Amino acid sequence: MRVRFAPSPTGQLHVGNARTALFNWLLARRHGGRFILRIEDTDVERSTRESEAGILRDLRWLGLDWDEGPDIGGKRGPYRQSERLHLYESYARELLASGQGYHCFCSIAQLDAERQAALAAGRPARYSGACRTIPRDRAEARIAAGERPAIRFRVPEGREIIFDDAVRGTVRFQTDVIGDPVIVRADGTPAYNFAVVVDDALMEVTHVIRGEDHISNTPRQLLLYEALGFNPPVFAHLSLVMGPDHSPLSKRHGATAVAEFRARGYLPEALVNYLALIGWSPGGGDELLAIDDLARRFSLEQVGLSAGVFDEEKLAWVNRHYLKMADARRLAELAVPFFNQAGIVMAPAGRGVEFLAAAMPMAAASVDRLDQVPRRLAFLFDYSPEAALAGPGVRDEMQGASARGVVAALAEALESAPRLDRERFRAVAGALKMRTGQKGRALFHPIRVALTGRAEGPELDLALPAIDLGAELPNNAGVPPVLGCRERAAAFVEVLRS
Repeated sequence: MRVRFAPSPTGQLHVGNARTALFNWLLARRHGGRFILRIEDTDVERSTRESEAGILRDLRWLGLDWDEGPDIGGKRGPYRQSERLHLYESYARELLASGQGYHCFCSIAQLDAERQAALAAGRPARYSGACRTIPRDRAEARIAAGERPAIRFRVPEGREIIFDDAVRGTVRFQTDVIGDPVIVRADGTPAYNFAVVVDDALMEVTHVIRGEDHISNTPRQLLLYEALGFNPPVFAHLSLVMGPDHSPLSKRHGATAVAEFRARGYLPEALVNYLALIGWSPGGGDELLAIDDLARRFSLEQVGLSAGVFDEEKLAWVNRHYLKMADARRLAELAVPFFNQAGIVMAPAGRGVEFLAAAMPMAAASVDRLDQVPRRLAFLFDYSPEAALAGPGVRDEMQGASARGVVAALAEALESAPRLDRERFRAVAGALKMRTGQKGRALFHPIRVALTGRAEGPELDLALPAIDLGAELPNNAGVPPVLGCRERAAAFVEVLRS
């Protein structure tokens, strides 16, 4: 089995295309086949190497490796269409020689007028065949005189094209509604339907899995396979990925590119898992599966016909699962760019990384994405008793006798106590309860406000040990300085009294 993913490097990798790549990859890995990456870059004006590099980077980030491609080569390369022009030229000459191709001298204006007239009359917008009957010697004379024609494929008349789609079953097309497609443009570049047939045939692709928007291309391609003497692959057309309004997913729905979801802090394993569920079911009631498990279960027979809606809320649910499962050190390293973007500038090293990793469980259990981590952990680096007391109703609450008593006792207890870990904090909290007679919210809320500067946040037996762990970091840890609990309590009492 040989499958391929063939993006055009004209922009970022769309999640719909990423799902197509994923389904191809899953099928190849399920059957021990080959996954080929081919770059369709014959759109000279829009294709860029920067876009190509971005697509390769996004595929690698998703964990989709390839067995043959532009960067690693292979026996059936090259793997960029711009490096295969000699092949298309050769097969175009073959079609011309057999009479299955012909030169078309129609101008763009003429073709557009024909199209508009057909639409106005309620007819299919197909090529009229104006150049079909030009004798070959006359066409060659016009070329010799300086004209630059396109090359069209001569679609046989009165035929029915039938193929078995691995997802949709039997599909039928009449050639009378197809028209003769351009296979080589006037500038010499190959058209999509021609180049893709040559490429898939020479690369011995056995299964073509792509979006349903390509169904109308299939009859043209099957005719080209036949004309060139190639065996066609198995076709499987996937329903498109739709937005919540059931229109094709686009920018108006929000993020659509893999790079955008990466930049917002989604984990690759979460995006892969979620994309696999759009239009396919692994069965058994399971949804949360690692990529290797997805590959073991994948089959085209289980791919549905209904369009899949991209639901970012469900993606967030899947991401939460993987955040909770992820290694804390990995999350710490991934979160660093988001801290810097949030203005908490850091370049952690050594103990600094260990500190962030120790703090990650406080965030991972309560955020949807990594870009939300800095806000959840900002209390570690950003402490201001003045700002805490400026919150709505906080100063009035803290001025109450019970809260003032708790805070004063807290500052006194921490003044000579060692740095807090979970057990020491629980011991301090127990002593404060006995000394002040307060319990529950009346005890813990003043402690939270005084030591974190926030009215809400992570569990105190996690947050306060993290603060004191940060307070002991050396200057070369690469993270902003962290004010310890002892110092925070003293500062808060001083401001409260002023």
